[in-house]
Amino acid sequence: MNLNLKNKNALICGATGGIGKASALALAAEGVNVTLVARNEDKLKTVLEELDHHQGQNHTYLVADFSNPSTLKEKVEEATQTKAYHILLNNTGGPPGGKISEAKTEEFEAAFTQHLICNHILVQALLPGMKERGYGRVINVISTSVKQPLDGLGVSNTIRGAVANWSKTMANELGEFGITVNNILPGATATGRLSDIIKNKAHKTGKTEEEVTQAMQNAIPAKRFGQPEELANAVTFLASEAASYINGINVPVDGGRTKSL
Repeated sequence: MNLNLKNKNALICGATGGIGKASALALAAEGVNVTLVARNEDKLKTVLEELDHHQGQNHTYLVADFSNPSTLKEKVEEATQTKAYHILLNNTGGPPGGKISEAKTEEFEAAFTQHLICNHILVQALLPGMKERGYGRVINVISTSVKQPLDGLGVSNTIRGAVANWSKTMANELGEFGITVNNILPGATATGRLSDIIKNKAHKTGKTEEEVTQAMQNAIPAKRFGQPEELANAVTFLASEAASYINGINVPVDGGRTKSL
């Protein structure tokens, strides 16, 4: 299948690890010019060196912290002055775990800012270039919790649902311009966040990390955790011309764990 991604420009958030980094690597391998976004410049430089350059790609990076949306807005708007983007991957680390009944209001505010507000800022900044070219792919990495809330992730469940509805509404508005907006819903994926969740569960239950890991994997039909590269494959397809008529959907990539259709 020809994905026709060569010479497209992509802005990849959370690009120094996990799903973000894997997606940046996968898109670069398809000939995409990648702009990495994260808050740690040293890590950004390291990932930049790992990106494929064999097709004449021109990669770069932006240092931005999603807890500071005004600065993010300034930097992204500055970047769009010299480059129009075809692809946006909204991706940032999830909120801390915990029961929703015990969550502080500040936790909701912080998560809402980092996930929905920053996503919105990025879309608005990139939208004029996408409309002008008649090609846009907005892909949001959220969670299977939008289909089936996950125990112990109260704030995350709430905010992910808000992002999913924001995304669907945006898809309805932008489809006529050749712009699609879709969500990737990762299941248990071998990232730093999953390691933290396992450690927290082990600490709270008194079980070993190995026991917690085994129990989590047993709940997945595939009997294993996903790899970031497997999520990146879905991102790459949705970013391509081959996915031009797929719009406004939630795509679980979870080894079959989610019980809903």
